[in-house]
Amino acid sequence: MRQRLKKTVVLVGMMGAGKTAVGTALARLLGVGFLDSDEEIVRAANRTVAEIFERDGEPFFRARESEVLARLLAGPPCILSTGGGAFLSAENRKLIAAKGVSVWLRADLELLWQRVRHKNTRPLLRTADPKGTLAALLDKRAPLYAEAGVIVDARAEYSIEDMARQVIAALAERPDILETA
Repeated sequence: MRQRLKKTVVLVGMMGAGKTAVGTALARLLGVGFLDSDEEIVRAANRTVAEIFERDGEPFFRARESEVLARLLAGPPCILSTGGGAFLSAENRKLIAAKGVSVWLRADLELLWQRVRHKNTRPLLRTADPKGTLAALLDKRAPLYAEAGVIVDARAEYSIEDMARQVIAALAERPDILETA
């Protein structure tokens, strides 16, 4: 008995929450495609996210992000990982709610910091105090992430597979997302 996805599941949350890793596992477990909005933007621009931020600025990046989200949400049901800032836009939240379901992978500051502190691919953390910056971003973004249709708590002891199963269990509690095929 296999579960079939009725609509696109959009993973939202902070950098380091596990959106890409958990999304990949989730797509495999559900037998659907996995897309990453940041990767789609990078492919279209032929530049990294950091290069886009540096050359064109965050507003330009956010506009491209909204365009890509609209295009991907118009496609067949899949697992869609978004950049940490994508869900901050009211327009994006509305679009995701209309065409799919948002799932906030909620992680606390310490877990996020453990996961991102050694990476230099995070343009928003290129500051004198990256952990303080991460804390400020989390404080600012958490109320918007809380508007997600489904919230699943990340835990340090969870493997990627465990987290994917937690997401499936949370999705199964809603009648509009999964059906048994």
